[in-house]
Amino acid sequence: MTHDAAIPGRRVTLDLRRPVLHLIPGVRPTIVIDGRGQPAQWGVGTWLVPADEAVEITVFLFNRLWRFGEARVVLLPADTRLAYRAPLVPIGPGRILVTSG
Repeated sequence: MTHDAAIPGRRVTLDLRRPVLHLIPGVRPTIVIDGRGQPAQWGVGTWLVPADEAVEITVFLFNRLWRFGEARVVLLPADTRLAYRAPLVPIGPGRILVTSG
C-alpha cells in the first residue's frame, strides 16, 4: 500500500476565470495534468504535481453538447501559479498563462 504523502510534490495554483460577458450557460472546466482529467470549478484551486518534473497542463470547457476553449501549457518545476481565461463564445481556444514562478 502506498501513501500519497510519500510522493514529493508541489502545489500549483490555477485561477479559472469565466469571460466578463458570460454568454455560455452550463459550462464546466476540466483540468488535464499529464493525461489525467479532473473536473474543476470556476475560481481558484490547487493541484499537486511532481516537484522536480515539467508537467503538461491542459484546460478545456464542456457543456452537454460540445468541448471547446482548450488551452495548454508546460509547467516547469519553478512555476507555481497559472491563470486560465475562457473564450467569450464557444469557438476558439482559451488562454492559459504562467502568472508567477
